[in-house]
Amino acid sequence: MAPGEKIKAKIKKNLTMTGPQAPSIKELMQWYCLNTNTHGCRRIVVSRGRLRRLIWIIFTLSAVGLILWQCALLVLSFYTVSVSIKVHFEKLNFPAVTICNINPYKYSAVKELLSGLDQETKNALKNLYGLPNIQSRKRREANPPQWTEGFSQSKILNKLPLIVFDSDMTNEATDLLTGRKRKVSGTIVHKASDVMHMQETKKTVGFQMCENNGTECATYTFNSGVNAIREWYKLHYMNIMAQVPLEKKINMSYSAEELLMTCFFDGVSCDARNFTRFHHPMYGNCYTFNAVTKNETILSTSMGGSEYGLQLILYIDEEEYNPFLVSSTGAKVLIHRQDEHPFIEDIGMEIETAMATSIGMHLTESCKLSEPYSQCTKDGKDVPVKSVYNASYSLQICLHSCFQRHMSEKCKCAQYSQPAPENVTYCNYQKHPNWMYCYYKLHQAFVQEELDCQSICRESCNSTEWSLTTSLAQWPSDISEKWMLDILTWDKGQKENKRLNKTDLAKLLIFYKDLNRRLIQESPANSIESLLSNFGGQLGLWMSCSVVCVLEIIEVFFVDSLSIIARRCWQKIKKRWAQKKTQQGQSSSENPEDITGCDNPACVIDDDLPTFNTALQLPQAPGNHVPGTPPPKYNTLHIERAFSNQLEDTQDPENP
Repeated sequence: MAPGEKIKAKIKKNLTMTGPQAPSIKELMQWYCLNTNTHGCRRIVVSRGRLRRLIWIIFTLSAVGLILWQCALLVLSFYTVSVSIKVHFEKLNFPAVTICNINPYKYSAVKELLSGLDQETKNALKNLYGLPNIQSRKRREANPPQWTEGFSQSKILNKLPLIVFDSDMTNEATDLLTGRKRKVSGTIVHKASDVMHMQETKKTVGFQMCENNGTECATYTFNSGVNAIREWYKLHYMNIMAQVPLEKKINMSYSAEELLMTCFFDGVSCDARNFTRFHHPMYGNCYTFNAVTKNETILSTSMGGSEYGLQLILYIDEEEYNPFLVSSTGAKVLIHRQDEHPFIEDIGMEIETAMATSIGMHLTESCKLSEPYSQCTKDGKDVPVKSVYNASYSLQICLHSCFQRHMSEKCKCAQYSQPAPENVTYCNYQKHPNWMYCYYKLHQAFVQEELDCQSICRESCNSTEWSLTTSLAQWPSDISEKWMLDILTWDKGQKENKRLNKTDLAKLLIFYKDLNRRLIQESPANSIESLLSNFGGQLGLWMSCSVVCVLEIIEVFFVDSLSIIARRCWQKIKKRWAQKKTQQGQSSSENPEDITGCDNPACVIDDDLPTFNTALQLPQAPGNHVPGTPPPKYNTLHIERAFSNQLEDTQDPENP
């Protein structure tokens, strides 16, 4: 080895560079294993013998794998929740109760508007089943059927005809009202029930809906002619009623005084003033008990049981029912929060006439955690659907608002710039006949989850529900029927001279079975503190590590290693740049020695003063022997005696 290399190696041995100043990754790892507190890494370096070192390598890598696995399980379990159920016995607020008559409007008030439609319905039943003319009750006999203003028979026959197929479904069908043949084009949607097996009939009845230009049509068929006619009647009924002003429709429906005969709450009498009215397009005037306004407070109850709840006797008035629109008698009831919109057509329950319906309630409140624990939303502000209802967020409000959004984009009424408002379900197809077809297609896509509403809308994190238990009893009994009906008739007779029947009445009782409030609350199963402690336990169990050891690992494997790699890359870049500059200088000058003034090929051009490191980088002189400076002749430095021979001219004349 050359003397310069020996000196350089000796310097490196005596002045060992560690940490980020280490010249290579290998030396850095060796330094880390010798100085770390993790015993496995140290044993890999200090162990003697390949077998023992291999065993320690396997143990250390296995421990690292187990740590990663256990830590991954801890992270996954961090986003789990624990559910706690708490039961409190306290005074409870009474919910809001919405009640609607199944029959939306009194038939005597709308018979002139529906006379033409009723007559066509009777003709359809006669042609389909061979039934004789259906006679109405005497009180309904009035003027002969007359079509309303702007409502012609040709509109019904051309825009929404009733058709009947033979046993084989072909592209031709018979018009049920005129008997003419019609071509059936487009898609055929069979709206039969998939759950119940219905007996196959010889004829299939339905109706066809087409766009304005007639280029696209859809035919809806039913497994029963009665269902087809009722659906056909319902569509025309809603379109006729859409032309009637709202104030007039409110007057044609039932008032609170007519619907409510008796009212008791918590043992105290109540009346129509305790109910708030709103108009529903399918059920007419509906009334909400305990609806909160700005200046009112929520009613509460301090006792459980039927005697301390809401007790009502409803006047159903069966004789005023529309025979083609409503096939059952009774009322719709919905129990909900005060700030919740009552979707009574979706989740309302029906009560029967001549029966006492008792509804016992259990209050349950649930509080869920939002992201990242679940996909629920707290207030609906993070859901990209704007609510069209003046109520708090709920999943049903989001779904209905999303459906209204699609309607506003694709289906518009002629008399409205937006889709039909809340009090109008269907637009007037005479002014905009294409709207009904569009609505039906959208509704079908909504039910089949082809729209994006189901994926956009999310469940609310906080919810209040009442678990209901319903029981029925005959009311009034045979023994008390006579005197009770006489008294109720006398009370009702102040406004109307008519004896009541038991089928005109329904009794409703809504009460808390107990005053226990059940709270179902979610909480994180793990916290940050427990997660960190679990991490420390796993590191101490498998690697005998602490937080300081983890910081050492981060420093060595990320900071120091990256520093070494970056420094090497920078040195390579500088070396290449210097070589490139040297090549450019040699090509631009014929005699570079004259320019530099250095004829030594080992000369390094550097503006800085020479250092020890640059001296070590100089190439050795040719030959094995390195000439050195000869030692001085120390004899020349000795003081000698005086000269023995003096010159003649220097002798003293007195002392020769």
